[in-house]
Amino acid sequence: MRRIRFLVEGRVQGVGFRAQTRAEAARLGLVGFVHNRADGAVDGEAEGPAEQVAQFAQWLQHGPKWANVERVAVEDLALNGSETRFEVRR
Repeated sequence: MRRIRFLVEGRVQGVGFRAQTRAEAARLGLVGFVHNRADGAVDGEAEGPAEQVAQFAQWLQHGPKWANVERVAVEDLALNGSETRFEVRR
């Protein structure tokens, strides 16, 4: 199992990034959240089997087709284990 915190910068708000991130996380069986930041970036956390988290981190490098991802930062966190789904937070 693995948990990551991610920060995605570029044109990632107003292009369906959060909804598509939730859909990709659900497809991979991950739990966590995604959130728009005031500075125009998107951040969040994802937890699940290490291989699926790695696939998710790769997906973040490009995101949905309408996004223009310029930079992605990923850091490992301690496992949380308390979440049951992946959600979009406001």
